[in-house]
Amino acid sequence: MSRMSPGVLAPPHEVLTPGEWQAEGRAQRRLVSRSSHAQWAAPADRPDPVSVLEEQAKTRVADLMPIRHGRMAASPFAYFRGAAAMMAWDLAHSPTTSIRVQACGDAHLLNFGMYAAPDRRLVFDVNDFDETLPAPFDWDIKRLAASFAVAARENGFDDHEAHTAARLTVRSYRTEMANYAAMRFLEVWYSRIDVDEVSRLFDALQTKKAVRRRHRDIKKAQRSTSLRAFLKMCEQVEGQYVIRPAHPVIVRFPIERYPGMLEELRSAVARYQDTLQADRREVLRRFYFGDFARKVVGVGSVGTEAFVMLLLGDRADEPLFLQLKQAQESVLAPFAGRSEYTHQGERVVVGQRLTQAAVDPFLGWTSGIATSGTSVKQYYVRQLRDMKGSMSVPLMDPLQLDYYGRLCGWALARAHARTGRAAIICGYLGTSEVFDRAIADFAVAYADQNEQDFQRLLKAVSDGRVQATVER
Repeated sequence: MSRMSPGVLAPPHEVLTPGEWQAEGRAQRRLVSRSSHAQWAAPADRPDPVSVLEEQAKTRVADLMPIRHGRMAASPFAYFRGAAAMMAWDLAHSPTTSIRVQACGDAHLLNFGMYAAPDRRLVFDVNDFDETLPAPFDWDIKRLAASFAVAARENGFDDHEAHTAARLTVRSYRTEMANYAAMRFLEVWYSRIDVDEVSRLFDALQTKKAVRRRHRDIKKAQRSTSLRAFLKMCEQVEGQYVIRPAHPVIVRFPIERYPGMLEELRSAVARYQDTLQADRREVLRRFYFGDFARKVVGVGSVGTEAFVMLLLGDRADEPLFLQLKQAQESVLAPFAGRSEYTHQGERVVVGQRLTQAAVDPFLGWTSGIATSGTSVKQYYVRQLRDMKGSMSVPLMDPLQLDYYGRLCGWALARAHARTGRAAIICGYLGTSEVFDRAIADFAVAYADQNEQDFQRLLKAVSDGRVQATVER
């Protein structure tokens, strides 16, 4: 190879053709066969799932833990959403490849959805990155497929239908990964899944009822804006707009009782702005601080600190809501290795920027705002609502769930192709349905495990071992 001029990037350590990269992937089958992924049997040394929840509670806000346990105890699928740490242990103790990507870390079916790209068009993508970390690609697929099996049962479907939904999800991942492996990398990097394109693709294949429901989901996402949140969440008090409390889910912190908190918030926002591009900082200069409150969100995240901050523009109808959400070490870290980023908020932001084709322009990170104890907490920051929306999974029939699985499999393949070698993954997966069926077998078996773990949580609640708040 000829000497390159100064300043020109050197080639990677290995320069292989797409066919050679695929051969690398096929070679992985000798180490971990595709059919071996079907295996699931709880090892003798598997931790008690309730103990895992109790261990997580030690680093979370104590008064919020009954809410978390109450939400997880609502159903097997609700439990599954909150049990990412337990499943991370299980995945690390199952057959797994060494083919790594920037994993979502919690790729269940409700962590996919719609949101507005900076050009204001709706896109569909992975939309939760609290647990993101470089890890084997198959961990994400197994959690996604298992979530479809659990959700299918929740909708009253039999295990054949649950297996089909999981299998079609994985088949979509495999076939789309083959498409990405055939593309130039920059084409992969710029690709995205526009909701309009999805509608055209699926409308012709579904019933009129399903089409109407999906269009309602899309319109609901389009209406989910900061202005709509402002009208729902805020009220005027003595001429000032404040966030309306709804204890214990939304809690305001009166400045007179927490005199140092406002200064902490200002410092945190200043540090956050340093993580943004200059044009984003200029946008934020057009807004001023209105109010902030703690807001409990999600299931698995409950107990970590999460704040909403109301910013106001020059007009009464120009609000901007930002969410500051605490970031802790990924549940994958004990098994996949710690992040290269010591700031966990930065870990989340970098993982999201690497994975998503269209990223929230106000995504950043910061530190501070400790409401209990003395530890300084790490946060990532994003818009609270920017035309974000999800599909109505509980209302889906088996055919609709299958189509949704195909969509999520497509989105996960696109995400993995951006940070992994699509050709290597494609080589490992091959063109047959061996991998699809193996993961579907695992998904149904893991749904059984999830049911058992859910029952353990219910017993712990009934025995008084853990406290659970039932929300009305």
